[in-house]
Amino acid sequence: MDNIEKITVNCDTNSLSKLDGKELFKLYKETNDKEIRDELVNRYLYIAEILSKKFVNKGIDYEDIYQIASLGLILAIERFDLSKGFEFSSFATPTIIGEIKKYFRDKGWSIRVPRRIQELSRKINNAKIVLTQKLQRTPKVTDIADYLGCTEEQVLEAMDASHLYTLKSLDISYDTSGDDKDLQLKDLIGEDDKSFDQLENSDFLRKNIEKLNQVETKILKLRFFDNKTQSQVAKVLNVSQMTVSRMEKKIIDKFRKELNKMEIS
Repeated sequence: MDNIEKITVNCDTNSLSKLDGKELFKLYKETNDKEIRDELVNRYLYIAEILSKKFVNKGIDYEDIYQIASLGLILAIERFDLSKGFEFSSFATPTIIGEIKKYFRDKGWSIRVPRRIQELSRKINNAKIVLTQKLQRTPKVTDIADYLGCTEEQVLEAMDASHLYTLKSLDISYDTSGDDKDLQLKDLIGEDDKSFDQLENSDFLRKNIEKLNQVETKILKLRFFDNKTQSQVAKVLNVSQMTVSRMEKKIIDKFRKELNKMEIS
């Protein structure tokens, strides 16, 4: 009884580890034993790891890519035919890469779009490269449409959809030549919404105006909403300008105290 026959009778891990790859594939084809397949997976898992690293920093986490590559490895083991005379690594590589690219095609879009648009988007990217070299300029939409044999509307639709592919995280960091080595994408885009400050200020004024007496409210309205001078306000109220000035200062002091309370709290 040769080695393979002995292992067929008693298929344990220690015995399987003594066989070379070709013997394992021959045995697996004959028995379809899960332990043999697991041994093959463990033995060739390095292929999945190497190929996964080629796709890092392309918008999908390495762990997800590695998992897909591992599934591709299992698929390659299931499909491998020893009688064809190929080395398993040569057969497994395109199979694993194919599964990874399929995953990118199906899952790499941040919002699901029709497959036809995904396919056209890839063709457009290739067409841009070819046409740029051929025309020695950036190709126009009409150039791409003519090259691909489709309408300009279809090209524009696919180009718009391509912006949905692999959105970047706001926490992604960029290396800079300056002192700031932790510059993030969220630091480069957007700005503070001024409407928030306006809302807070309006709310503050409304609450504190309600605390003023009738004369103070009228002075505030005439001075700061109707843009009248102190002299004009004094004539309306039939008081001296000095009185208006003192009351205006009193109003501002009240607001300042309330503002200080807010900052402390």
